[in-house]
Amino acid sequence: MKRPIQMNRRTAIQNAAALALAAAASPVAAQAGCAADAAAPPKSACVRDRLWIFTAPEGANNELLELGGFRGGSRMTPAEGAFYLDVPNLIMVRCFDLPPHPGRDRGWRAKTHFEQYALSFRPLQRVLWSVVGAGGMGGAADAPEVVTLAKTFPNITGAFFDDLGLGNPAMSAEAIRGVRKTLGTVGRPMEMWVTLYTHEINTARKDPGAAGNARELLSCFDVLTLWTWNSDELRAIEENMAALESLAPKETRKALGLYIYDYHNKKPVPLDLMKHQCELGLRWLKAGRVSNLILLGNTVLDLDFESAEFARQWIARVGPERLPVPHD
Repeated sequence: MKRPIQMNRRTAIQNAAALALAAAASPVAAQAGCAADAAAPPKSACVRDRLWIFTAPEGANNELLELGGFRGGSRMTPAEGAFYLDVPNLIMVRCFDLPPHPGRDRGWRAKTHFEQYALSFRPLQRVLWSVVGAGGMGGAADAPEVVTLAKTFPNITGAFFDDLGLGNPAMSAEAIRGVRKTLGTVGRPMEMWVTLYTHEINTARKDPGAAGNARELLSCFDVLTLWTWNSDELRAIEENMAALESLAPKETRKALGLYIYDYHNKKPVPLDLMKHQCELGLRWLKAGRVSNLILLGNTVLDLDFESAEFARQWIARVGPERLPVPHD
């Protein structure tokens, strides 16, 4: 999942299961008035159309959960997470080299792990697949596999760069632009989204040199997703979004990441802060300040956390609300 300030996913993420199970029926297609066309979401839509789940292979965070005293871990798959929250869009991020790279799968297997996960995502509206995975894993070499998937599965609409980093990025701006060129071979528009942490943004904006480097990296992406690793800092989320806006190109869309579990403090996000970030995100979504909201994620949803149940009920309540302005 998302990395801590120093420990981060480069050292914290441990073994995860790799096999995907098929999902249940589409969580969104039956919603009256909401988007159903995976390839072309409407300019005006309902809130649910702009909700995503950030996912990793099932059980990917079990050892991190055990650090907080939550034993036994999670078994919820990415597709099950989307079904549980009733959201139509999903980000699939490779974690600790899982799912296995297709190069190690082809041969005796009928389908690669990548293909089996993608099959379970067919009922969903939009899917992003990681090029840079958890802890900065992967890079340009993974882009052709995303292209292969996208040519088979039309609801795969882009690539996700997780844990790219601003201070010591996992990829250069030139390499990121190379991924853009590779994605162009799909033959239809493909977006590129990136993970950003509030502490990274605040560090970069205080140093003119770092700010210049950050601006070059941020200019490579279509959507910048902002995450608050330490839930104690959620009260400063307004200030932190403003800091991102001061660094980012004006035309680049922003999305707000919403943690359900606080990996920094090893506990579920407190209910008052969970409500705060969700309601603020909704307000920004309706105002057009952000284009999407992302909940993280499947690997904590089946532990019956109060924050997870709040998120599920909140989505059921606000999901059908219409958005007054275009977002994509």
